[in-house]
This record gives sequence, structure tokens and C-alpha cells, in this order.
Amino acid sequence: MEITLPFFTLALFGILVIARSVRVVTEYERGVLFRLGRVDPANLKGPGLRLIWPIIDRMHKVDLRTVTMDVPPQEVITKDNVTIKVNAVVYFNVMNPVDAVIKIANHLTATSLYAQTTLRNILGQHELDEILAERDKIGQALQRIIDEATDAWGVKVSAVEIKDIELPEEMRRAMARQAEAERERRAKIIAAEGEQQAAQKLHEAASILEQTSAALQLRYLQTLVEIGVEKNTTIVFPLPIDILSAFQEMFKSRS
Repeated sequence: MEITLPFFTLALFGILVIARSVRVVTEYERGVLFRLGRVDPANLKGPGLRLIWPIIDRMHKVDLRTVTMDVPPQEVITKDNVTIKVNAVVYFNVMNPVDAVIKIANHLTATSLYAQTTLRNILGQHELDEILAERDKIGQALQRIIDEATDAWGVKVSAVEIKDIELPEEMRRAMARQAEAERERRAKIIAAEGEQQAAQKLHEAASILEQTSAALQLRYLQTLVEIGVEKNTTIVFPLPIDILSAFQEMFKSRS
């Protein structure tokens, strides 16, 4: 028993050392190695099986995949004093694992909080109509500002999208009335343009008929034919004064 006990002790110690020495880094991760508290940027561990010295070395894994972060709804007062709630989505990923570990305590939380603050500040400089109509332009401005701040942390912000804008109920009703009034205005303009075009065509038709008196009579006869197709029992048809004057002259000549 005295002979085997040191053997098992050494074997157990060796197993513990190996377990603490072996690290597996996946394809989408990078390992930042700290040796006695110091980090060597050139000694960045890539994917695969990695061996480190227990106690002396400590490795911190950093995920390089793109993170889709939902910014919680922020209450914003626009430039024209309208209170709205806006939430957005931020897309970013770690470009420099060493900076993401040693220059910021938690780059995920820091990026989220900075995005919330920037969202409130930027939207507060625009009016409501601009926010509703220029989401893409505002999103690009947000992406540029946030990316400049997070670049020192080794984080690259690729895009910022404004997802939803929640308006007060009073503002929704006012916008609905405005849209309805705008549709009525367009409908009246279209109707007026139609009347103008119809009057222009009637003026041209009257000018053509005025050139020949027989053309007007033929048009009357054609109208009678069209009315007769409907099989109406009563027909009210205007009689041209020129026809009556022709009959009067005929009677006068006979008398």
C-alpha cells in the first residue's frame, strides 16, 4: 500500500495538470493568452487544440461572430417636441480580440449602453417627419457614431437599423386626419382636372359642329337612334330653332 499510494497520487496530479492545460478553441473564437498577467498580442490562439501552462497561463476566449443586439425601446423627445418610443437593432462583431478583452470590461454591455445613449441623442436632433421618412439615413448616422466609439474596444459596428417607432395616440389620430385631408385634396384636384379636360373637348366639338349646320342635325338624329335602343316610352328631345325658322320661311313664301 505504501508503494502504490505515491503512484496514484502522481497519476491523479498528472491528470489534473493535463485537464487544466488542454483548451479547445472553436473556429469562430480566438484565445487571448495571459502569461503571468501579461498578454502578448502576437501570441493569439487560433482554432484547434491548445496547451497552456497551468497557474502561469490563463486564456480568455473571444467570440468573433456577428452579434445581433436589440436596443430596448427608448423614450425620445424629437426636435418638434413630440414624445416617441424607438427601438433599434445593432449588428457588430469583434475585430481585435486583444482590445476587446483588455480595454473594456464587457464589450457587449458597453456597446448596448452606448447605442441606447446615441439613439436618444441623435433622434432628439430631428423632427418627427424626418425620423419617419429618413430611417435609413438616420441609421447610417447612428452606425458611424457608434462605430467610432467602439473602434477603440476592437468592436466593429456594421449596421444600425431603426426597427419600430411608437407614436402617442393623439399623434396617430392627427396624422390620420392629415392623411385623410390630403386624399380629399387630391381627389378634388383630379375631379377639377377632369372637368377642365371635358370642357376643353366639348369646346373643340362645338367648334367643329358650328362649321356646318347639317352636322348638328345629324348629331341630333344619331342621339334619337341611341335613345330608341333603350325602348323608352317617353322621349324628350330638344328641337333646333334653325329647323323651325326654316319652316317659318317656307310658310311665308307660300302665303
